[in-house]
Amino acid sequence: MRHRMRGRQLSRDTEHRKAMRRNLVQSLFEHGKVRTTLPKAKEVKAMAEKLITLARTNTLNARRRVISILGDRRLVDKDQEFTGQKLVQRLFSDIAPLFSNRQGGYTRIIKLSDFRIGDGGNLVLLQLLTEQSAPKGTARRSLGLRRKRNERRHQFASRLAKAGRSADKPAAEAEPAQPASPAGE
Repeated sequence: MRHRMRGRQLSRDTEHRKAMRRNLVQSLFEHGKVRTTLPKAKEVKAMAEKLITLARTNTLNARRRVISILGDRRLVDKDQEFTGQKLVQRLFSDIAPLFSNRQGGYTRIIKLSDFRIGDGGNLVLLQLLTEQSAPKGTARRSLGLRRKRNERRHQFASRLAKAGRSADKPAAEAEPAQPASPAGE
């Protein structure tokens, strides 16, 4: 039985799972977004949001707790040169203040349309909400489709009703136009 067992096993032993989750959170804070599978993203999202909530307090104790959970690696640029900033410093000075007026929900998971080549795993994009990215692509095709279809049906039905009435009118008009024949003749 799985009583009081929380989290996903992700087909890894405990140490590997902790290290993977820690590395993904570090990459998320460093780059702002991470491309991974859906189960991993759900695990990392929970951990990242707890760390951001902790960093919002901006106390020494909170900083020590974040360092004990996350570690404190050095940040590098695209040329793999040290930028002079550490990850926890960036979390407390850059990322946490952006969410100071937000009650939660600091990350989002966006499902991607492609799959991993090796095993066909579903890929998602886990990103911080600091990324100001508008949705790419067009509106759903089904958006408003029912309303349009219903309007077309009503127009078609009204045309049929008008056509039916106009076909009935000449026949109805033709009958009164004939002189009424006396019943006695």
